[in-house]
Amino acid sequence: MRSGGVHGVVRSRAVVAACGVILMSLSACGCSEGDGHRTRGSGAGSRATGGAPAPTAGPSGKPGGAAAPTADPSGKAGGPASSTADPGRIPGVGDRLHRHIPADSRQVVVVYGDDEDSPDCTIVLYTKRGSSWDEVGRWRGHNGRNGWTTDHHQGDLRSPVGVFTLSDAGGVLEDPGTRLPYDQDESYEVPEDWGEAHWHDFDYVIAIDYNRLPGTPPDDPTQPEGSDRGGGIWMHLDHGDGTSACISLSEAGMEHLLRTLDPDQHPVVVMGDREGLKTLGGASDPATPRDHGAPRSAAPEYSLRAGPNSP
Repeated sequence: MRSGGVHGVVRSRAVVAACGVILMSLSACGCSEGDGHRTRGSGAGSRATGGAPAPTAGPSGKPGGAAAPTADPSGKAGGPASSTADPGRIPGVGDRLHRHIPADSRQVVVVYGDDEDSPDCTIVLYTKRGSSWDEVGRWRGHNGRNGWTTDHHQGDLRSPVGVFTLSDAGGVLEDPGTRLPYDQDESYEVPEDWGEAHWHDFDYVIAIDYNRLPGTPPDDPTQPEGSDRGGGIWMHLDHGDGTSACISLSEAGMEHLLRTLDPDQHPVVVMGDREGLKTLGGASDPATPRDHGAPRSAAPEYSLRAGPNSP
């Protein structure tokens, strides 16, 4: 059942492209093949969603944790915020990526990766009030297990650096009150033989518009740029470790984002490692690719475009 603006969608639920891989591959978002076993209908796939979302979450992004440590503007946990930051600029985001943020966007989620090869990150939500960008939420979480890349390909276990729109949401659980089109369906449940840590990964998801068709459910498998470029990159619940390319954070953080993001505010995500966010053009600027050994493509332009998802 599709709510929030798209009705009558009919599609097969037998095979679902999730987190950049087909669920049948048993290796999405950091889950390795044969990792544990799950029985559907055991109660592990449903959870109460009541209560107000917190603007901060556990230090590792786990549900119910203590508030995350204060992070500096570049997203590094434990550092003081800069008192000289320009309120008209989003902290830690350089000119090249800043230019790819749409002029009418007033909600920006910035994912500050700890390091180019690290799976750890800080997720910060900014809203624009007048000419100033104000921080309104911060959580610790995870990105691709191998870190970040400006030349993402299926299976490289790195998250793509760039600026991407946020258009659609969904998950196993009921709509928590989002303005985004929301697709609730049991198809988002993880395969039976994924480990217990992953049982709630897709309770809530927000599709990152990398190599996908905005305006379709997050699990729509269409990858306009081709499967080699990866796809199915989502924001979803954290399982305490790196993903295949997705961004993960706490349940409280996901609820807060879902209840706050508004299509009328043209929300986007700006994501990458701290140094990459400052200096690189990301997926939208192929002039500065960081080659991690994956084959190149003739169509490297992704930022703010639909494109195929990745693991």
